[in-house]
Amino acid sequence: MVCIRCKMAVQSVLETLKIPYKSIELGQVELVDDLNAYQQQQLNTALKHYHLELMEDKKKILTERIKTLIIQLLHGENDATPLKLSVYLADSLQYDYTYLSNVFSEVEGSTIERFFIVSRVERVKELLIYENWSITEIALRLKFSSVSHLSLQFKKVTGKTPSEFKNLSEAEGFVWRKL
Repeated sequence: MVCIRCKMAVQSVLETLKIPYKSIELGQVELVDDLNAYQQQQLNTALKHYHLELMEDKKKILTERIKTLIIQLLHGENDATPLKLSVYLADSLQYDYTYLSNVFSEVEGSTIERFFIVSRVERVKELLIYENWSITEIALRLKFSSVSHLSLQFKKVTGKTPSEFKNLSEAEGFVWRKL
């Protein structure tokens, strides 16, 4: 999974630069001490090698935390999936959802809901190809209201139905691999 590779890359960079840290989580590092300007420059340069960046803008950080929570939600077991994404995000981040929505839109130029829909469709693609799950199984797992709702959202995002996508990927011999 990409997230694990990013975590390992960050850990490697921090250890190479001898920057002590307390913890590394998806999208977030807790350092023992603040960085001086030289350390920040070194860290930024090293992270760019892995196509990662050091973020200091609080709104960008909050936006990345929102994205991370959504991705974790879509890849989790979903037993405790909330009925409303807005409640889940507000409770998890301890901010009013309206504030989260405004910050996200300002930074991304799109809505949280749009990001969620696109991410959900990407997860549907993964489950269709990697796991060979049926549309019904996927609809249940990702908490779509129905199979037709899943198909409608999938088609709006990709221009194809899930079945067309799966048939096309098999016919064209797409190479899919888990990272």
